[in-house]
Amino acid sequence: MKSAFDILKERGFIKQTVFEDDLKKLLEEEKVPFYVGFDPTADSLHIGHYIPIMAMAHMQRAGHKPIALFGGGTGMIGDPSGRSDLRQMMTKETVAHNIACFKKQMSRFIDFEGENAALMVDNGDWLLDLNYIDFLRDVGVYFSVNKMLTAECYKSRMEKGLTFLEFNYMLMQAYDFLKLYRDYGCVLEMGGDDQWSNMLAGADLIRRKLQKPAYAMTFTLLLTSEGKKMGKTAKGALWLDENKTTPYEFYQYFRNVEDVKVNECMRLLTFMDMAEIEELTKYNDERMNAAKERLAFEVTKLVHGEEKALLAQKQARAAFGGGSEADMPKAEVPAETKYVADAMVAAGVAKSKGEAKRLIEGGGVSVDGDKITDAFAAIPSKAAAAGEFVLHKGKKVHVKIVLK
Repeated sequence: MKSAFDILKERGFIKQTVFEDDLKKLLEEEKVPFYVGFDPTADSLHIGHYIPIMAMAHMQRAGHKPIALFGGGTGMIGDPSGRSDLRQMMTKETVAHNIACFKKQMSRFIDFEGENAALMVDNGDWLLDLNYIDFLRDVGVYFSVNKMLTAECYKSRMEKGLTFLEFNYMLMQAYDFLKLYRDYGCVLEMGGDDQWSNMLAGADLIRRKLQKPAYAMTFTLLLTSEGKKMGKTAKGALWLDENKTTPYEFYQYFRNVEDVKVNECMRLLTFMDMAEIEELTKYNDERMNAAKERLAFEVTKLVHGEEKALLAQKQARAAFGGGSEADMPKAEVPAETKYVADAMVAAGVAKSKGEAKRLIEGGGVSVDGDKITDAFAAIPSKAAAAGEFVLHKGKKVHVKIVLK
């Protein structure tokens, strides 16, 4: 049986580690507690959280114990990593609400019952009431300001001004690792590669203060072939909450990924067998469409359940041919809507009336197969009389509009 380390390595999760040989041996010989941190900056997880969660699931399946650490304390400050500006501060009530939402979504991936049941902990339980002087004496003494300022997460903020508030973030994240080591025997922190500096700080703190081994492992970030983070849609982030990103929109995102990214997405975002992945993605022609459809279904099933994944699949097939129009995704708009541009905004196909008009003038919009070129065009009389019509935006968006 493959070790968790081998599985993560084979599937392409691992980006960076410290003391790799020792960590590999540890994961082969022992069942260890490990943790991943999640700052509750929104009321839903998004696709950026997906890879760490899948890695947690693989680790748990191999017998290791996951600890999901929610940043009820660190979330009150905000992580400067990957930011050029100061994050908006949140109230305690907002943070608590967001944590509750995270817990519900994570339960689809991680088992919170059984022998190696996952734990959920909140660093607000120890950070919010921390004595600052004690903290400085216990933790601060191990940190070099000169070394901290070389960390990428701080360098990127220096131009606009790094606040002392944010400067504390690395110390607090390192203290989290120390706390989890003391309370649960946690020896490994895992997370996205943009967290490398913070994670190294935690492992180093344990090694220096307690003279005990501690490890860090970062994961590959999901990037487009142009090097940009995947998961951005016309509406913004690709959320795991169906009220923010519908199962159909979620499905369609993965149905439309670049051919060259399908293999990677299958390895990182599904539990599909590696041999099957290689077989499905070995082509460089139209046969990749079947692989994309399989990818979209598998990922949507994991996030939203099989029933909603099947519905999304039927809707996509209806919208793009090969299925019934009755299964096409629908959007209800007010019956008094008179203009195509207004219908596009009401249906969520365009962000604004100005954007809708630009799309129409660009020749990318049609109603029931007839192209609309006038930005001020009224909904065709036949469609208005029927009370419904199919709106096409470009080649990838097809929605049945119902006037109601």
